[in-house]
This record gives sequence, structure tokens and C-alpha cells, in this order.
Amino acid sequence: MFGKTPVAATALAIVMAFASPGLAQPADLSKPKAQLDAILAQSYPQLEALYRDLHAHPELGMQETRTAAILAARLKEAGFAVTEGVGGTGVVGVLRNGDGPTILVRAEMDGLPMEEKSGLPHASRARQISNGAETFVAHACGHDLHMAWWAGAAQALAAMKDDWSGTLVFIAQPAEETLTGAKAMLDDGLLERFPRPDFAFAAHVSNLPAGTIFVREGAAGAASDTFDITFHGRGGHGSMPSATIDPIVIGARFVNDVQTVISREKDAAAFGVLTVGAFQAGSASNIIPNEALLKVNMRSYSAEVRELLTDGMTRTAKAVAAMARAPEPTISYVRGTAALINDTGMAHQANAVLRPLYGDTVQFVPASGPPVSASEDFSEFVAAGVPVLFFAIGGYDPAQIAVAHARGEPVPVNHSPSFAPTPDRTIQAGVSAIVMSIVGGVRPGPVPAGG
Repeated sequence: MFGKTPVAATALAIVMAFASPGLAQPADLSKPKAQLDAILAQSYPQLEALYRDLHAHPELGMQETRTAAILAARLKEAGFAVTEGVGGTGVVGVLRNGDGPTILVRAEMDGLPMEEKSGLPHASRARQISNGAETFVAHACGHDLHMAWWAGAAQALAAMKDDWSGTLVFIAQPAEETLTGAKAMLDDGLLERFPRPDFAFAAHVSNLPAGTIFVREGAAGAASDTFDITFHGRGGHGSMPSATIDPIVIGARFVNDVQTVISREKDAAAFGVLTVGAFQAGSASNIIPNEALLKVNMRSYSAEVRELLTDGMTRTAKAVAAMARAPEPTISYVRGTAALINDTGMAHQANAVLRPLYGDTVQFVPASGPPVSASEDFSEFVAAGVPVLFFAIGGYDPAQIAVAHARGEPVPVNHSPSFAPTPDRTIQAGVSAIVMSIVGGVRPGPVPAGG
């Protein structure tokens, strides 16, 4: 999924400007932090080896059999009771540690159908079948790092049982990139077959400075809705257009006109994006085809804007077809997920816990901060009634960022074939954010005093 938001020095400056002041630490966490630091010092080489192995052997959604087996083995080694094959290739591990809340921690397993061009020594050359054709596969979104810090958090929490109590539910989820894996696990009874979580944590790497932990209040991911629109015409010879109804012209008019839904119907202060990502029609220059297929994706935060975009897109498609005296278009909903909304209390509490421990590497981003336009099916847990906190973890060496900026080049973003975060500070930040939030008692509730 994620990220997929470009990083520039100005964007980082905006985020840093929103950093809230240090809040009173709710408890003395110096000893658990020291213990975690010692655990990470010992376990990090294994975690990096895991990352490198997963990076070199990515698997597509619902094909993550090797990945799932590796992660299941890691949970078993840490003492979790493990169930495999949940929602396809999903893995669920449960660790009980006395009375207390049930806490879900999630990582995604799938890679992307693309060729990696990072130049890393452990770059992927893996191939799998996607949509009936063989394709390269790459962990260009960072899920390999997510799985590494997820495994590190499981190992650390199992070793730190004296510092927390309750039940952990660690899940390795398939098919996040297609926004179908979370729902598949939920539909397979995740919340009924296993202890129902009281709240949940997850995190995603970005191309911001490595080791930085971003704690965002409010929307941490946009709703995403994908539609196929087929405009029906009447095909014929390109030299005799008056004898046809040209679906390419209809589609072209739609591409232009539908943007007025954004510019003239949506509140300018509300987030919303509408993209026509594919236009497929025709086979030869002198043949007017019968049909044109357009693929549309929309992003939004609120239910109101989501409905507005869907309605506006539908009205525009029908209107441009009617203008051409064409049949009504076929509009099919392909897939989607709701906006990912962080629990306000959890966000402020996590900032209050983590910032005194890690200083300025923890950055709090209020609801009024820069929008996140990418989407994440971790939102399915919010829709199922589970409060969540979704961290963003910086993954690029500041020196790499500085070199790119000096050259006037962008830092590679998630889904770029050149995306190559640095693992050390990134993995350790992911482990630290999750473990210390759990040990520090972060949970849904009131905003801490001064928060």
C-alpha cells in the first residue's frame, strides 16, 4: 500500500513543525526500555537476516506460502500458539500473559508484481503468476521490513512478560496490496475464532529519515474505491464516424469532465482524489471500437466525500454517454476499503509514552497535519469496531536524502522499483514503537493531560 507519498525537505519541515512538546511520561519506563535495547542489540542481526531473506524471496498476495511458514516458525519459537491458513495464507499467533487487554499486532506479507531495480545485493529476482501471466515480484512497498519488526516485537514481548499483561494476537496478513487480505481474515472468523482484540497496532515504512516514528492523530490512510466503467458504442470504419457511436470520444470526454466533481462539487478544504488510471480501447487506427474500458480510482477521508465522488463519477459517466446517444455505461465496483482512522486517545498516549524515551525521533502529527493519500486495508479492523494506531516509520538514511536533494532528485517512494530503505534504524524503530507502546499501556481512552 502505503505510502506512496513523495518526500521533500519542505514536507518533512511541515511534519516537524507539528511535533507536540514533550508530555509527562505516564510511568517510569527506563528499565523496560533498557531491557528492550539489550534484546535488540542481541537479536538485530537475526532480524536483518530475516529482512534480507524476505526481501530476496517476495510472494504475491494469497501466494505467500513460504513467507507464512517462516513467520509461523518465528512465532512458535517465541512461545505463541500458532494457526496457519487463516483467510488464505494468513498466520495468527496468540500469547497469553495473565489478565489484561487483548492486543492485536499486524504485519503484511505480500509483495508487488514488478521488477526491482534497487541494485541491492539481496535484490529480488523472484517471479510468480499474476493475472495469468508471469511477472517479477518485489517488496517495493516495505512489507519485508514490516515483517522483520513484527517478528522482533513478538520476540521482545515474549521475553518481557514481567513488563506487560494481557493477551497478544500477532497476525501476518496476506494480500494487503489488493486491499483484500484483511477482509479475507475477518471473513474467516479472525475475531470469533481467536481472542477479540480490544485495540490494535501496525506500522508502515516511508522514505522519511530512518528511525523516525510518526504518530498521527486521525486519518492515517485514505479510503480507496476502484471502479471499471465500460462505455458502449457502435463500432465501424474510421473513415465513416457518422455511422458509429465512438466510445473513445465518450471516454475522453469523461476523463475531462469527471474532474469537475473535484474542482466544482467537493469542498475545497476536504480531501479527495479521482484518477483515471487506465483507458483501454481499440485495436487499429482505422477501426472505431464497440467499447472502451476505463479504470477509475478514488481516494477520500470522510463518508460524505466518498459518497460525493461515487455519485459524481456515476452521473458524469451516464451523462457523457447520453450526450453521444450511446447506451448507458456499465459501472462495476472492483474493490475498496474505508479510510484508516487512528484512535485519538491512542495517538496522544503513544506520543506521551514514546517521546520522553526517544526524543525528537518521535513526531506527533495532529489531524490538521499534511494528508496521507495512500490507502491501507488495516482500516477493515476499524470498520469491525477495533480501535487502532498505525505508525509511520522513516526508512531512509538522512545522508541518502541529502544527496538526493542536492542532485535535485526525489527520494524513491514506496512502489518505486528503486525503493530501498536502510534496515537497521528502521527495524529497530518499528520494534520500539510497538513494544514500548504496549509496555507503556497505550490504549483507547482520554488524551493525557497536556496532550
